[in-house]
Amino acid sequence: MVKWDAARNPSVPGDPLTATYRQPGVVLTDRHFTVPLDHDDPAGETIELYAREVVASDKAQQNLPWLVYLQGGPGFGANRFVGRQSWLGRALKEYRVLLLDQRGTGHSTPANRQTLPLRGGPAQQADYLAHFRADAIVRDCEAIRAQVTGGARWTVLGQSFGGFCTVNYLSTAPEGLTAAVITGGLPSLDAHADDVYRAAYPRIERKVTAHYARYPQDVERARRIADHLLTHEVTLPGGYRLTAEAFQSLGIVLGGSEGSHRLHYLLEHAFVRTPQGPALSDAFQEDVQGLLSYASHPLYALVHEAIYGQGERPTAWSAERVRAEFPQFDAAKTLAGDGPLLFTGESIHPWMFDCDPALRPLRETADLLAARTDWPPLYDPVRLAANEVPVAAAVYHDDMYVDTTHALETARTIRGLRTWVTDEFEHDGVRAGGPRVLDRLLALTRDEA
Repeated sequence: MVKWDAARNPSVPGDPLTATYRQPGVVLTDRHFTVPLDHDDPAGETIELYAREVVASDKAQQNLPWLVYLQGGPGFGANRFVGRQSWLGRALKEYRVLLLDQRGTGHSTPANRQTLPLRGGPAQQADYLAHFRADAIVRDCEAIRAQVTGGARWTVLGQSFGGFCTVNYLSTAPEGLTAAVITGGLPSLDAHADDVYRAAYPRIERKVTAHYARYPQDVERARRIADHLLTHEVTLPGGYRLTAEAFQSLGIVLGGSEGSHRLHYLLEHAFVRTPQGPALSDAFQEDVQGLLSYASHPLYALVHEAIYGQGERPTAWSAERVRAEFPQFDAAKTLAGDGPLLFTGESIHPWMFDCDPALRPLRETADLLAARTDWPPLYDPVRLAANEVPVAAAVYHDDMYVDTTHALETARTIRGLRTWVTDEFEHDGVRAGGPRVLDRLLALTRDEA
């Protein structure tokens, strides 16, 4: 049952009308905010932000400190938890939590193939999307913090790209933070996208090699599927053109705790016998469509390389260019021999905008973003070196998505940051580890561990 309650939150006087409802053990409240599209032009165009407030049922009337969660991505809305799942249960022991849909995601003025034409043509769309990076997300947080907390500082939890946002927060507005917790998200402060991907492809290869060591039967299965795709045109039920390169990009799942197992179960039912001979099964095609489509998170594809943009050097489809330096990822060359097919990982390529119907209308917009040469700096090493905010970061030993060497270099730059380097978890440790990861990192920020 939804209850409309204008004065439910005792910590925020004059809180506007919000929808409050319950799940097992928690009270949730929908929160809506209006912020400038460009924070340097506060009188200009505005966009809407959505966030879900969560508090433990037995603490709903207490004046608790706040924790704001910044999701990984870019381009994903905040987790839609049920009850006290994952790390949320630990956070709710002492915090009132704000799950923010970052601008352009979830319910926060979505940016996708359906809405972006409202901006105009590709040039106008690219200019609009240039405001959807970590620096703008942090300024959004500061713009709404007074409304949420009454002006009090809050703790930020940044997962993956949310960690990139957190380092920007420490660089630009540390006065808004009580503490900062980062999980799998310490970025390089100055690496170009080319540097990021040159470090990434060897890590991806290690993950694929480990997968085949666990499931050696998948070597032949993957080769057979890739060979089929090189000799047949396959369009998935939702309109996605499945090429060999697109199939290889399924390797993005290998960076998660269950990713290798998910990939194995996907490959084992790829083919069925038909009157016309072997064909990719409907079940396989449906599962692949769900994994490859960017319909639910197009911003991930559009601004992914832009999160590394700083200065006048364009990103210029970095992952695609750098991939050419690693010929072992070429499917046709692999199949001409007898080696295992290598999957790829967290990389965005121009051909994705031809394969995916959710991205197809945005190809020119993506090209303009890749060519952009006016990216402002995201991090301030001098200010980070003088940091006074308690910070703790989980660094996963061989994280497929964020380079460990880059992460540790940044950790050494941020004054007072305490790291927890572990091989117990993959990139999704804060989710897969339940309360353990957040509990340890909070303890580190308090010198309790």
